[in-house]
Amino acid sequence: MHDTFDSTVVRLWAATALAALGEHRAEIDALNVFPVPDGDTGTNLFLTAESAAQYVEELYVDGGEPTLAASITAYAQGALLGARGNSGVITSQLLRGIADIFADEAALGVGAELAVALTRAAELAYGAVAVPREGTVLTVARAAALAAGEVGFEQADLADVARAAVKGASIALANTPEQLQVLKDAGVVDAGGRGLVVILEALVEAITGEHRISHPEVRLPRPISTVEEHTVSYGGPAYEVMFLLDASDEAVPVMREKLGALGDSLVVVGGAGLWNVHVHVDDVGAAVEAGIEAGRPYRIKVTHLEMADDLRRSGRDGGESRGNGERKGRSLVAVAHGEGVAALLQESGVTTVAAKPGRRPSTAELLDGIMRSGAKEVVLLPSDGDTRTVAEAAAEQARNEGIRAAVIPTRSVVQTLAAAAVHDPGAHFDDDLVAMGRSSASTRYGAITVAVRQAVTTAGMCEIGDVLGLLDGDIVEIGATYDEAGKAIVRRMLDRGGELLTIVTGEGSDEDLLESIMAEVEEVSPDVEVEVVRGGQPLWPLIIGLE
Repeated sequence: MHDTFDSTVVRLWAATALAALGEHRAEIDALNVFPVPDGDTGTNLFLTAESAAQYVEELYVDGGEPTLAASITAYAQGALLGARGNSGVITSQLLRGIADIFADEAALGVGAELAVALTRAAELAYGAVAVPREGTVLTVARAAALAAGEVGFEQADLADVARAAVKGASIALANTPEQLQVLKDAGVVDAGGRGLVVILEALVEAITGEHRISHPEVRLPRPISTVEEHTVSYGGPAYEVMFLLDASDEAVPVMREKLGALGDSLVVVGGAGLWNVHVHVDDVGAAVEAGIEAGRPYRIKVTHLEMADDLRRSGRDGGESRGNGERKGRSLVAVAHGEGVAALLQESGVTTVAAKPGRRPSTAELLDGIMRSGAKEVVLLPSDGDTRTVAEAAAEQARNEGIRAAVIPTRSVVQTLAAAAVHDPGAHFDDDLVAMGRSSASTRYGAITVAVRQAVTTAGMCEIGDVLGLLDGDIVEIGATYDEAGKAIVRRMLDRGGELLTIVTGEGSDEDLLESIMAEVEEVSPDVEVEVVRGGQPLWPLIIGLE
């Protein structure tokens, strides 16, 4: 439990919100019918949160402890620079409002300040939208602020204020179909508002350490499974235009007026010379010209709204479309944590994405791997449970380009190797997915690593420097040496039987350790075939798979 809103809370909030939005991405996408029924709000929020979290993490690269002001400013700045879509841009402005309060040197991080911060966030968000509509994320943000204020100004603690904000936001979200007819017609709540509730729930978890697994207090309309089932069509401007803009505060109002006359869904967020602009227009050139007259627009992105939806649909059903005509065949794209594993996968024709020590690949890095593959059908193998949500987001982005993409949730490199071994590019896409999924799921995985902090595990209390043995992602052994922990994991794995044991050696492993492990295998199960891969991965001296 954290009593004050400090840099640690910001870091936890950033990571927790990213993970939560990853878990709820598909659900939020399915709710998306306003302002455009293009099914990408969840993905856009995830990508925005990913950028925001990366900016926070960069403050810790050199081992320092940033101030609250530095952390919350980085969080807001990362969201501003990485904002995607209407929902992402508005969310970045909400974070900017919170940063306005907590970046003040006089801020104490108390509950009352959180209430003020949420109020400031809602005010800025309303001000950023040219034509605010009730029944959207704006309504949910204001309700969160009002509910937080009711308890915050009575000097309630930080957790109480955050919980009140979630409750107020959830009630407002449930009422959004009564405020916006398009939501009522589709039988859904507002997608952006749902995303904000997820973000606020992540804040509560960051403050309290309590993961919310119970059902929400407020009953929400049941979302239908896919956007295609919504009885909603889009009749607005043809293009979404987004760009970052270096411009003075004085130049922005004139630009806003010009863009407002050109189209709709206009949102301009930012300040202090840096802005993020989002608008829907028919005349792309005029929209960009308005930005040029105000300052220096860059990272300009133009999306044809109806074509993007057609590409997304074709990426799901495998149909031909513009965007994948020059791409051929099917390819695997896999995350590799060591040069040896990468080389082995590449020999089999797999496109690899390198994972840096202690950091999972970003959505952009995985999407780059997909594009490098040159295939019109792509299967992503994340090789790590924490990378699954990033892989899902990258697959969604690929589908936006008309590429048929799917994810097999491999949780270890040995599961990725098992899936790749049965890959058949000549088989039907779905049949290939089933075969690889079965091979991956039937592969147990174990590993050893060194504890970097004191913690309570299922195997007991571990201290810094202890060697940990993991089995299927759970710490089950604590040893003094690699040899001790490695043998214990091998014995546990072989107790259940198996035919092929794959040992992937990493940094910190040597021939003596490998020989000792192989001798243990020979003693416990002499009939098991052993395959050794010189993986070279950091942090994990041994990764073991059993099929």
